[in-house]
Amino acid sequence: MNLLVINGPNLNLLGMREPKIYGHATYSDLVQLLEDWAQSAKVHLEIYQSNHEGQIIDKIQEAYYTCDGLVLNAAAYTHTSLAIHDALAAVQLPFVEVHISSVSLRESYRQWSYIENLALKTIEGQGFEGYLQALTFLKNYLSHSH
Repeated sequence: MNLLVINGPNLNLLGMREPKIYGHATYSDLVQLLEDWAQSAKVHLEIYQSNHEGQIIDKIQEAYYTCDGLVLNAAAYTHTSLAIHDALAAVQLPFVEVHISSVSLRESYRQWSYIENLALKTIEGQGFEGYLQALTFLKNYLSHSH
């Protein structure tokens, strides 16, 4: 099984970015956690981060040919990018939307998601654990749908 995690803008700054919201763990900590999960779950996992909308769209399009499903934290693009929505709609890969913080409890402009209607599930406010929940859900979903 080939899975992909895509992280959007500013997630590379975890650990220094608003620690009251995102905590003190770094992006490297997140990557290590995900790699450890993949090894124990016997899943091939690619982890990708970009601050650029077009690169995220390119990665979603490439995933159509290489991945069984993906976990997406589109970060701020969640609330602004119809283009990412359209890429996800085009490739129709199963995916789980994830957010480290509880976006539904934050500023009003963060409470809208362009992608949630396409996602199998949305997980928010669970910190890094939310990624593990998303990957486990996706793995189980894919295992039972094939």
